[in-house]
Amino acid sequence: MKHLGTEYLETQGLVLRRFTLEDAEAMFKNWASDPEVTKYLTWPAHQDVEATRMILKEWVNRYSRADNYQWAIALKESPSEPIGSISVVYQNDSVALAQIGYCIGRRWWHKGITSEALKGVMDYLFDEVGMNRIEATHDPLNANSGAVMEKCGMRYEGTMRQAGRNNRGICDLCYYAALAAERR
Repeated sequence: MKHLGTEYLETQGLVLRRFTLEDAEAMFKNWASDPEVTKYLTWPAHQDVEATRMILKEWVNRYSRADNYQWAIALKESPSEPIGSISVVYQNDSVALAQIGYCIGRRWWHKGITSEALKGVMDYLFDEVGMNRIEATHDPLNANSGAVMEKCGMRYEGTMRQAGRNNRGICDLCYYAALAAERR
């Protein structure tokens, strides 16, 4: 495994790129301020754009690390406007494991965009970085997130009861994963 950091990626209809501080307004407007988007996430909806700026400042500073993976999701026709984010939220280098988290603005739900972004990130992490296992979790009440994982070739591995916390409180976590060996 060789950490390469957040590289610029393109899929058929998307640009996956590093965030910049200039993304604060779009991030706040498109998803970070929407309690419906953050309902099943671990961070609350931002109350003002300043909260978004503070998070972006942190994310931008982390880009200097080769083991940091945090992308803005943007449509190819408007690459400067992020509509969501996708990142490695946990990793264990001893087993070459990456756990992915993602969210996207409500306007872009049910259009295949999140699946396309996840597939692009999985391809990069498997093929370029050399990850062995890529996993993701979701609250069982957020079945659409599980559908994204399945669409990208992840397999359901089980549900851990009351193993997580999100904005709804303590929750169960459904685990999905894909292995490098299964892609060959």
